Amino acid sequence: MLTPFVEVNIIRLTGSRRECQHFRGPHIFRTLSVRTNEWRSSRPIRAVTYFQTMATVPAASTRGNYWEESRAPLASLIFVTPLLLVYEAGVLLMGPEAVRNGAEVWLRHLLMNLGLGQYFFLPVLTVGILLAAHHVSRHRWLVRSSTLWGMFVESLFLAGCLRVLLGLQSLLFQHVSRYVLATGGSGVDFTLAERIVAFVGAGVYEELVFRLILMNLVIIVLQFLRLAPPVTLWGGVLLSSFVFALAHHIGPYGEPLQLFNFLFRFVAGIFFALLFVYRGFGIAAGSHAAYDLMVGLI
Repeated sequence: MLTPFVEVNIIRLTGSRRECQHFRGPHIFRTLSVRTNEWRSSRPIRAVTYFQTMATVPAASTRGNYWEESRAPLASLIFVTPLLLVYEAGVLLMGPEAVRNGAEVWLRHLLMNLGLGQYFFLPVLTVGILLAAHHVSRHRWLVRSSTLWGMFVESLFLAGCLRVLLGLQSLLFQHVSRYVLATGGSGVDFTLAERIVAFVGAGVYEELVFRLILMNLVIIVLQFLRLAPPVTLWGGVLLSSFVFALAHHIGPYGEPLQLFNFLFRFVAGIFFALLFVYRGFGIAAGSHAAYDLMVGLI
């Protein structure tokens, strides 16, 4: 999860003592200066990808801290595992009639072309990515149950916030709520179970593709071009959101390309990208699934 939170240790020399002061802030780029009697240090902080940033957060800083612990990759993994199981089990039980998530299908085709077409390779790969990120982060291998419940409540709250935001957008465009769809629609009637499976899969795999993978790749490319860190961050947010919105108009179940529907999902993509940046993969995936279920079933 790309995050703009940065943590820096500033060494301060005071006489014969060497003290270390810990700073943390919400800016992707910051120059910190420390002045003592005869010493001054100033250094820039670059925009970083999810793996780089998580490695800067000491394990001790997450103890008893919901906001830090819920951002940890292990918390994200445990939180999204039920969603992943519901989707994969639902697809297997429904067989060929299952409604597959487009992002998941694209990933499977890519892996198949690479000779990795085994069915369970993709969910195992998803688990492996988050485990690797947690290993790099050096967080404790422990997540409190209260943190997981907090993530559940937070996801529901953020899904409600997105529903209000997009409702205001629909009013701005003078459209009635029936034109606001949770996912791409094709006019086909799906059963309740099929819709639940599809909405849950969207929460996990669309966040995996468009935020965890695509957004980080864009950040890396923009870093390679030596662009300013705010540009790399917002470039990743906006470009991944643009592709996210466009993807809902591609394929047999894609909607006709209309300005309102495209902007609707572009704004939703920015919302999820910022959640991904500030709150991590688990909250972004949980909020995405909760929003789709809220709009698609209620």
